[in-house]
Amino acid sequence: MSGDASGDGGDSRVTPDADSRPLPGEQPGPDERDHPEGRRNLEGIRIDPVVEAEHESRRAVISALVEDEPGVLARVSGLVSRRQFNIESLTVGPTTVDGHSRITMVVEETDPGIDQIEKQMAKLKPVISVGEVAGDAVTSELVLLKVEADDPAAVHAVSEMYDGRTVDAGPETITVELTGDKASIDNAIGAFDRFGIVEIARTGPTALARGDTPTAPGEKPGTAGEPTTHDD
Repeated sequence: MSGDASGDGGDSRVTPDADSRPLPGEQPGPDERDHPEGRRNLEGIRIDPVVEAEHESRRAVISALVEDEPGVLARVSGLVSRRQFNIESLTVGPTTVDGHSRITMVVEETDPGIDQIEKQMAKLKPVISVGEVAGDAVTSELVLLKVEADDPAAVHAVSEMYDGRTVDAGPETITVELTGDKASIDNAIGAFDRFGIVEIARTGPTALARGDTPTAPGEKPGTAGEPTTHDD
């Protein structure tokens, strides 16, 4: 029995007219296609467009209390570097509690970038607490300077000026140890430059909040044997 194929029980799907389909040469090129916002870094990870917006970069010190387990430092530094954030320095050391370490990281980033670093680090399982250190925190770093020994008396005088000490002296070079905040270390390096700096090793700063304020949010300042983790 012949009938109208468009009647009840027939195939109601709409087939596009072949003449309306774009020819291969008429399809948009790569530069004409829509693209999601934001760019990708070298590893293919999408970079938040908010972080890419115009914001003034600033120097920030971030402190993280972490469980001391193999690979934790590599995981933290890898997470930050994959997102192409600028790490100025990174230090790690033990705390008053066995099995816990403190990571101090200095970054030069925008406010959205600093916020993203904290959020991404907080997602890592070994990280107990993390946050930016307050601007009035106590910060200090160490530098070893090896300079030419042509004028030992002058080297000693400059060392005393910056509360440094001589840790090695020979006929060709003198090595001086200095500690202090970033500004004082920068000034000291500038002062020793006139002697001829042969080698330099700089730790980068570490920091603790003043008074009873926790260095990382939620952290409890503790004594030896007392847990420094935050409440669940």
